[in-house]
Amino acid sequence: MRHTERPARPRPDRPCSGCLPRRGGAEEWADAGTGTFAELRRHTDPARTDAVWISHLHADHSADPLTAFHGLAHGGLTPPAPVPVYAPDGCAQRVAGFLGRPDAGFLGGILDVRPLHDGHVARHGGLTLTARAVVHDGAAHGLRAECAGRVLAHSGDSGPCPALTEPARGADLFLCGADVDEHRDSERVHLTPEDAGATARAAGAERLLVAHAWPTLTPEAATAREGRTHAV
Repeated sequence: MRHTERPARPRPDRPCSGCLPRRGGAEEWADAGTGTFAELRRHTDPARTDAVWISHLHADHSADPLTAFHGLAHGGLTPPAPVPVYAPDGCAQRVAGFLGRPDAGFLGGILDVRPLHDGHVARHGGLTLTARAVVHDGAAHGLRAECAGRVLAHSGDSGPCPALTEPARGADLFLCGADVDEHRDSERVHLTPEDAGATARAAGAERLLVAHAWPTLTPEAATAREGRTHAV
C-alpha cells in the first residue's frame, strides 16, 4: 500500500484527480480534474487518447474537458476522430455553458460525449472499461479497467457502500480515495482511510494506492490508518 496525492484543489505539479490506464494498445484518460490535461501531456499525445472517462461532475474530477476541447480544437492537437467521453448526464452542457453556447452540439467534432450509467461497458483496443454506480452526493461511478487478466480499479469519489467492492474485486491495483478524516453526523459520501482499507480487503485487491486525501489528512496518517485494515 502507498499514497499518492490528488487533492481537491490543484497545486503546482499536483493536479486534481486523474489517471491514464494504458493496456492492450489503448490509452484512457480516467477522471479529468483541474490540471490533469497538462499532466496528461507529460505522458502521451492527447490526440491519441482513445477515450475519456469521468466518474462524476465535481470540478476536481471533471473540469478539464473544457481545457481538452480548446487544446484539441485550437491548440494543434486535433485528434483524427472525435474522442469518446463517457460521463454522467450534464457534462457536455457544462462545457457549452462555460463557453456561452446554448447547446453542446458544436463539441461533437472534437469530443463525442456519451452518457455513463451503472453497468456501462466500453471497449477500446484490448482494454475494457466497466462502470459501477457508487454512493456520493450526485451521480458517481467507480471504474474497473481490464485487459488480458489484469485489473485496475478506480473509486472516483464514493462513500462506504457494497457496490464499490465490485469494480475492485480481485484488482491488481485499487486506486482509492480516502477523502475525509472522519464522518460527520450522517454524512457518508466520502471514505475515511479505514473505509478505503476495508473496501480493498473485502474486494481482495492485491495492492491499494491511496489518493485524494483532503488537507485534514497527511499522506503518512492516511496510509498508516488504512494499513490497519488492509495489508499488502
